Amino acid sequence: MSTLNRRELLAAGTAAAILARTARADPPAVPVAVSSGNGLRAVAKACERVREGDRPVEAAVHGVSINEADPKDRSVGYGGMPNEDGVMELDACCMDGTLGLGGSVGGIRNIMHPSQVALKVMDRTDHVMLVGHGAYRFARAHGFPHQELLTEDARKRWLKWKENLSDKDDWVPERAKGGTISCLVRAPGGRMGGCTTTSGLAFKIPGRIGDSPILGAGLYVDDTAGAAGATGRGEAVILTSGSFLAVESMRRGMSATEAALESCKRIAARTKDARLLDDQGRPKFDVKIYCLRNDGDHGAASIWSGGSYAVQDAEGNRNAKAAYVFERP
Repeated sequence: MSTLNRRELLAAGTAAAILARTARADPPAVPVAVSSGNGLRAVAKACERVREGDRPVEAAVHGVSINEADPKDRSVGYGGMPNEDGVMELDACCMDGTLGLGGSVGGIRNIMHPSQVALKVMDRTDHVMLVGHGAYRFARAHGFPHQELLTEDARKRWLKWKENLSDKDDWVPERAKGGTISCLVRAPGGRMGGCTTTSGLAFKIPGRIGDSPILGAGLYVDDTAGAAGATGRGEAVILTSGSFLAVESMRRGMSATEAALESCKRIAARTKDARLLDDQGRPKFDVKIYCLRNDGDHGAASIWSGGSYAVQDAEGNRNAKAAYVFERP
């Protein structure tokens, strides 16, 4: 009988470790949905719609539509924060992980549900992205009503910001925070879909587009690996293709949490502009990445500690803690 040399033993041990690391649990027999921390209602609705027969991508859109219509949610849709002219410009995208199709709208005005318009772009056109007035006209052609989206609360916040502008402002420093919701869905059997929607950075330069309507940045879904979505500083996510990177990390065998951390670490490492860094060379901003693997494993991570995400699975509807790269001071 031949004996294994030391190199062969090491190789065998490494292979065994990789197999153990990448072993997938039995897929859940119930829908699983993951969202940003403000998405408890979204994941509940998404799972309900999957049970009723919706495609996961449709279910995700129905989930985030709750937040888009909520005037108390300042992150998206009606109640979100306007650009520097006091005008609401909304972004969204969605993706079907089975068909590999997606739809997106950017800078759309006077339409409450950009996520639903993005779904129409995916289902009813040969395009992926429509922006500005073209997106608005497309939405109106499909029966979406024209609506004023600037709430009284948002108007007052915009006016206060306007009254306190620095006379030395040069459009470069990060000003106010915006908000976003991302929702990822897995149906029993493995079909996956997702949606990300936002009102964008508060008081942004008109025409600014963040990561939320960009497939591969604010959202990416592939049934053969998993789904990922992002919230936070969109520019940083765009520059690293954050969601695509997370999905590819899951494809290589990482858990959902490990994949989310990988994207956050990449963003931190790629941030080199001094104005965006603290005195220890760490990003001043935050980004959160949410992941749902194709076997139902889920997780999230942020650059800074204190983050959470919403999930609904066989264990119920709840918020869970996100992993992080840096501990907040």
